[in-house]
Amino acid sequence: MAASSNKIVVIGGGAGGMMAALFAAREGTQVTLLERNDRLGRKVYITGKGRCNVTNDCTLDEFLRETPRNPRFLYSALSFFSPQDMMRLLEDGGCPVVVQRGRRVYPATEKASDVTRTLQKLMTEAGVRTITNARVRSIDAADGHVTGVLLENGTRLSADRVILATGGRSYPATGSTGDGYAMAAALEHTILPQTGVLSAIETVDAWPCELQGLSLRNVTLTMTRGKKTLYTELGEMLFTHFGISGPLTLTMSCHLPEELSQAQVTLNLKPGLTREQLDARMQREFASQSRKQLRNVMPSLLPGKLAELFPRLCGVDGGKTCDQITRQEREQLVATMQSLPIRLKKLAPLEEAIVTRGGVSVKEIAPATMESKHVSGLYFAGEVIDVDAHTGGYNLHIAWATGALAGHSAAQTDET
Repeated sequence: MAASSNKIVVIGGGAGGMMAALFAAREGTQVTLLERNDRLGRKVYITGKGRCNVTNDCTLDEFLRETPRNPRFLYSALSFFSPQDMMRLLEDGGCPVVVQRGRRVYPATEKASDVTRTLQKLMTEAGVRTITNARVRSIDAADGHVTGVLLENGTRLSADRVILATGGRSYPATGSTGDGYAMAAALEHTILPQTGVLSAIETVDAWPCELQGLSLRNVTLTMTRGKKTLYTELGEMLFTHFGISGPLTLTMSCHLPEELSQAQVTLNLKPGLTREQLDARMQREFASQSRKQLRNVMPSLLPGKLAELFPRLCGVDGGKTCDQITRQEREQLVATMQSLPIRLKKLAPLEEAIVTRGGVSVKEIAPATMESKHVSGLYFAGEVIDVDAHTGGYNLHIAWATGALAGHSAAQTDET
């Protein structure tokens, strides 16, 4: 089919792609946005459990501390488009935002659809041409410069610059199937292996599965490798039918060693008490309920399901009355309550992870512009890049910021 002329083509209508298209078009450049789905922002709709945790109202330094994977690469993008810039963009576009616990930012309506709707309105006002149900087969290049894209239906779109914002491989139902990696690899980019982060974890032991549905608050999850502490944090976690999940687990997954067997994970169920304070409290409970069986006293110390299971985890007979519990057994109960081992087996499938780790190597992308170091005129934005962060709005903002910088940089080429 005949080629059509375009200044900038953006591949992918997710967070990074929409922002790239918007910022490029605001520079007065002709922009065409291609989206493989029938609507834009499919993954945006499910962020924050449908409420859309847009960003985090933090400083640049704080943001970088929440980014365990290639944080220095993001310095220019975050300086160009900060969380506060995103909040203003939505507010000015008619979508008020609110800051909630952990400085997480949401649309005031707590509807993700309002975020996407606002961005679509802003893109329309800026003159972005959007084509949905448009699947890209490959990016064309000649003599080290992009020349356009080839669609699956055989249509060729010529372009001076191309911005690749196809996302990762998590939640493939939203269109993030990893096809952008193949496009980048065909242009000699290094594609690092992909794994899921912000992911639930399957455990070796079956006991977490027995606690399915139980959520714990104000507990501390710690992961070490040998003598080195890889992660320790106070917060919430959840037991599932296959292991553990919840905020603490998701964040811990960002810090896992490549070999999960090297990770020693412990759960402190009473982090607010010292060992001595907890032992004293347990002695008081045992003394006041001396004739009761241990399994019937534990609910005064731990939530229901866990209280029932806990003596077995400590190797103590729950049928014993409290006055039969030896000092050694009590000390074992105390020690396990503050350092309960959890053996990890494997991450949940990548497709179920919130974010993909891996992808296009940051060593081959200019951080000041998001342009490829291999192919001029090719830019990258969002999850296709090997950068990821903790939960709390950081990953979505990485897409906004890299998209904004890529769009701006690609449009500036017209002026040089």
